[in-house]
Amino acid sequence: MIETRLLRQFIAVAEELHFHKAALRLHMAQPPLSQAIHRLEDKLGFSLFTRNKRAVTLTPAGAAFQHAAYRTLSELELGIEHARQVSEGIAGTLTVTAVSIAYYESLLSSLRQFRETFPKVQLIIKEMPSSSQAKALVAGETDIALMRKLPVAAQNVETRLLLDEEIVLALPAHHPRAKDGPLDLRDFAGEDFVFTPHALGTGYHSQLIALCEAAGFYPKVVQEAAQLHTLVGLVGCGFGVALVPESIAHSGMRDKVVFRRIARVTDAPNPAIGLYLNWNRHNESPLIASFIALLDANVSPRFCAGG
Repeated sequence: MIETRLLRQFIAVAEELHFHKAALRLHMAQPPLSQAIHRLEDKLGFSLFTRNKRAVTLTPAGAAFQHAAYRTLSELELGIEHARQVSEGIAGTLTVTAVSIAYYESLLSSLRQFRETFPKVQLIIKEMPSSSQAKALVAGETDIALMRKLPVAAQNVETRLLLDEEIVLALPAHHPRAKDGPLDLRDFAGEDFVFTPHALGTGYHSQLIALCEAAGFYPKVVQEAAQLHTLVGLVGCGFGVALVPESIAHSGMRDKVVFRRIARVTDAPNPAIGLYLNWNRHNESPLIASFIALLDANVSPRFCAGG
């Protein structure tokens, strides 16, 4: 490994083509400078200068090495500046994983605002189910996870409710109860249901099952779909009915699917579906705090149409 000090000393001699002038420029004596260049040549294994009593000139190898030295020092300076900006929280990479957030206008607006506020930050957004996000968060593969709920309590993971929303019932537009509402979930005990797979989000799946059980039945699941928009599409095709977050009701499928509120199953309010903000408390990236502050400013804890 060649020290940057040696590179700067070589560049001074290469530009001055005079050891005494180069030494004055470097604020050092000439003999130590000559010794430093000899050490550099020994390390490289070839001569950088041709020396005689009248002049100092670069060898062809020396001229080539001069370009390499310029490039090395320039890249180092750029790297140092980038590292400084990362330490200040104005550059770097922020990875955000999330369940589908296409219908959360305030979240989408926050992502856009973050990109505009921190143009030097590479913002990586990955859509994945809650179960996969939990693994990525624990493994350090994501900085921010926006998921339904952590399947189990995870050490070193901070989690808090970002927003919540009602559970609504999605019905085919031609369903006999499509124009009614709010609907009594007990009336749908004999209906076919479309669900997301249990493995993709155990907390979310269990919450919907529990709502049905509170209404006195276990849902007859005839079809599963990993993505909510696919699930709603299946409802529109007549596969069955589905319990979905309120946000999906603002999708563009109202010609085939209707969404109806559910009457209270018990004396207590029906449970809401939460979207949780998660991060690792040992992750020291200052970008995490900036991102969370932006969400706090833009996202209302209660979901409603348009944000």
